[in-house]
Amino acid sequence: MIVEEMMQKSVHTLLPTNTVGEATRLMREHDIRHIPIVNAQNEVVGIITEHDVKHAFLDEMNEQGKAAIKNTPLNNIMIKNPIVGHPLDLVEEAALTFYESKISCLPIVSGGKLVGLVTTTDLLYTYIELTGAHKPSSKIDIRVSDKAGVLHDISKIFRQHKVNVLSVLIYPDTESDENRIVSVRLQIINPLAIIQDLREQGFNVLWPNVPGIQV
Repeated sequence: MIVEEMMQKSVHTLLPTNTVGEATRLMREHDIRHIPIVNAQNEVVGIITEHDVKHAFLDEMNEQGKAAIKNTPLNNIMIKNPIVGHPLDLVEEAALTFYESKISCLPIVSGGKLVGLVTTTDLLYTYIELTGAHKPSSKIDIRVSDKAGVLHDISKIFRQHKVNVLSVLIYPDTESDENRIVSVRLQIINPLAIIQDLREQGFNVLWPNVPGIQV
């Protein structure tokens, strides 16, 4: 999946000359936490977040100071020259940018112009949709040897049960560098018969740890 397929395309923006008070009002009215700051040509020049706004107000203890903050131009507190992405970036690349740069939003730019926005919430929703976790399903975690052909052998059992596979995730086994954990989400509510067959074929099913059908 590419970023263009999951980004927010209708994005609320402000200019550097807008004030902190206007940003606060926009966030409250539209229930958003990130606002790209653009110039007259719709080029991204900064980003303001809910955290930035709250931090600005916390620095002022009296009402007079807070009133002054409301009238402060965003140019004074915004994050300038923020990291940006492109609509054709892979979602995995965007997620890696979030992880490595410790950011909470990513303006998406094409031809130098703002065309969208991706937030950590967008990534979470996309992950849920890609894995099928929002659908009636079952998840099975299997410890397997790190060798070719293992996924083929597992999928044969699913095929025998005529079960659709919604997603497959593979991640390292913390107990052994020679093994991997295969996490499969199946479009079935009761996977007991499948677990039974997996164990009969010698696969180590970690989850669900169903008693009574151990081989």
